[in-house]
Amino acid sequence: MQRHEIWDADTARHYDTPGSGMFAPEVLEPAVDRLARLAEGGAALEFAIGTGRVAVPLAGRGVPVTGIELSPPMAERLRTKADEGTIPVIMGDMATTLAPGTYTLVYLVYNTISNLLTQAEQVACFRNAARHLAPGGRFVVELWVPELRKLPPGQTATVWQSEPGYIGLDTYDVLRQQVVSHHFHFDETQQARLARSPHRYIWPAELDLMAQLAGFELESRHADWAGAPFTAESRSHVSVYRVPPGR
Repeated sequence: MQRHEIWDADTARHYDTPGSGMFAPEVLEPAVDRLARLAEGGAALEFAIGTGRVAVPLAGRGVPVTGIELSPPMAERLRTKADEGTIPVIMGDMATTLAPGTYTLVYLVYNTISNLLTQAEQVACFRNAARHLAPGGRFVVELWVPELRKLPPGQTATVWQSEPGYIGLDTYDVLRQQVVSHHFHFDETQQARLARSPHRYIWPAELDLMAQLAGFELESRHADWAGAPFTAESRSHVSVYRVPPGR
């Protein structure tokens, strides 16, 4: 399954869940707060801007935001919230597409770097971030930690979320470092809606090496946007990489 097939019109139509899920205030507001501080008064570039979940409120804080987006349906959804003058969007792949200008902040949220399915593409994404940044600029990546410790011998799947109306299940191919996320949405009827997306999972240490190859230094890593310590039990992390100021 190709990325343009995953992020189609149907996915874009169901993507926004105002007030809940990834759009819940307790999830979204700490991310926007942190990104606004990291921009330090400069302009920001969001890789895979999607429907503007983060970009719209960040622009509302006075941070000039530009986006790169692969999916036309997702970008069209964004256009119902902000016009091109407010949030310019360049259509293309986040690993190779260039946006005009120089930025103090490039960011990539909600595990999106794992949508790039090869190590080479993920390294190219870091290099693309670096070429957009001024000296001292930052690249922020939000990413989950692979849950391989939950896999007993012979088992290839883990349930990572279960709540009323939703089950999230990941199937792993540990040889190729691939995972497919299965999202089951259901109600009181016998019908369910399934969405699937392939990913290449990345360990934090591997992510740091990718950053080094692109000329970044790790500035900080926390377990969430609010700054909780990152530990061996953390399920995700927010990693901030910086271009050396003297570069």
